[in-house]
Amino acid sequence: MVESIGAPVKEGRNLKLALVHDWLNQIGGAEDVLDVLARQFHASPIYTAIYAPERMPAHYRDWDIRPLWLDKLPAIQQRHQAYLPLYPLAWHNLRLSDFDVILSNKSGFCHGLQFDERALHICYCLAPTRYVWQLDNYLEGEELGLSARWLLKPLVALLRRWDYAAAQRVSHFIAISNAVKKRISRYYNRDASVIFPPVDTSRFTPAPAAAVKDYYLIVSRLIPYKRIDLAVKAAAELRLPLKIAGAGRDLDRLRGLAGDTVEFLGFVSDEDLPGLMAKCRALIFPGLEDFGITPVQAQAAGRPVIAFGGGGALDTVIPAVTGEFFACATVESLKEVWRNFDPDAYNLERIRSHALRFDTSIFVERIRAYTEQAWQAHQARRKFQFKDPVVAAEG
Repeated sequence: MVESIGAPVKEGRNLKLALVHDWLNQIGGAEDVLDVLARQFHASPIYTAIYAPERMPAHYRDWDIRPLWLDKLPAIQQRHQAYLPLYPLAWHNLRLSDFDVILSNKSGFCHGLQFDERALHICYCLAPTRYVWQLDNYLEGEELGLSARWLLKPLVALLRRWDYAAAQRVSHFIAISNAVKKRISRYYNRDASVIFPPVDTSRFTPAPAAAVKDYYLIVSRLIPYKRIDLAVKAAAELRLPLKIAGAGRDLDRLRGLAGDTVEFLGFVSDEDLPGLMAKCRALIFPGLEDFGITPVQAQAAGRPVIAFGGGGALDTVIPAVTGEFFACATVESLKEVWRNFDPDAYNLERIRSHALRFDTSIFVERIRAYTEQAWQAHQARRKFQFKDPVVAAEG
């Protein structure tokens, strides 16, 4: 069985479990997942390529974080993308020989580490490496010349071969959404179970109907692939009030596209975000995301969502129940849905009830159950020399 404070039990003792994470120099959805895993498996060390403690929450200093040799390279903590070709080498040279279970939290290359045959490697896959398998989408909106894009192609081809080979060594894959599950199958030729990432729904509570204000909301980093530009243009053309919470390098470009109905709020604190969400007419979610936590947060606050109909939103938004989809990543497609959208047509309790399916407690329960079942099946295969598929809870 699994102990309530951490890892499964093996023959009267705790499993030795290692957590693996690509890099720790910025906060995002991947770090939200790691935070929950680090609390669940609190005695486990965390291996990562780079670690910038001054950029991370203070409580990270209480963790046993073990960075790779990459961490010593000049300015890598500030510009980690510039060292892209070195990550496969660094991870491939890491061998973990003293652990029963390795749980990697992967969006980059950390799944490529080496481990003993007796060990089990479970990869919680946030995404197959985007700039390897979806380079054109990743670079969309980036200011990168044709010559630079041309030079990237042979490098990306090499990285694809390495990434595919690394994926074959993983014992089991877990995907964060059905969209990621399909990509794991397409790019890695591997099957995956689905366990949705943790969302702290308790932070968000609905506001009385009378408290809802006349504005729509976006909460996002302001970078090109998030496609905030679609919502900014649509709001300006429809003359609809839109508040945008977040910061990023795309801010100046977006301001140039905005009309006087669009307001940029900058960074919004964790304390202020729940109230901002609970009082909006609806959340606008215009990008293609692997999962997307903000639509779940908005629904936990009782608010409907207008989302692009692709990626993780297909798992988190129910048309005509918790929101609506626009079909194409164009301003016209968003405008068509937005102009006919009625926020009062959705039941607050039903919206929130749906959001609770993604609560942190559900994630913890499923990760623990999956780890236990996978370990038991792994032990049986080693003992009796037969292969039996792991039966794991699907998301």
